[in-house]
Amino acid sequence: MLMAHPAVLEELLRRYEELRAQQGDGGEGVARGLEDVSYTLCVSTGTREIAAAIAAAREQLRRPATRRNTPVSTSVPA
Repeated sequence: MLMAHPAVLEELLRRYEELRAQQGDGGEGVARGLEDVSYTLCVSTGTREIAAAIAAAREQLRRPATRRNTPVSTSVPA
């Protein structure tokens, strides 16, 4: 199974929490952003519900893999 890079999961969880906190204050933009990040978390964790996605992402981040030692690369090999 493919797994999202820990930095990606951390950012998705951060954005999700931030948008949840703004949910009552914001308008359609906040709702749409929350929907988008929820979908991306589900896809990134192979789940279908946001609660399961959050639990899976947090579990993946707790694992002592090569989490902080793996650089994030945005370049495509030639």
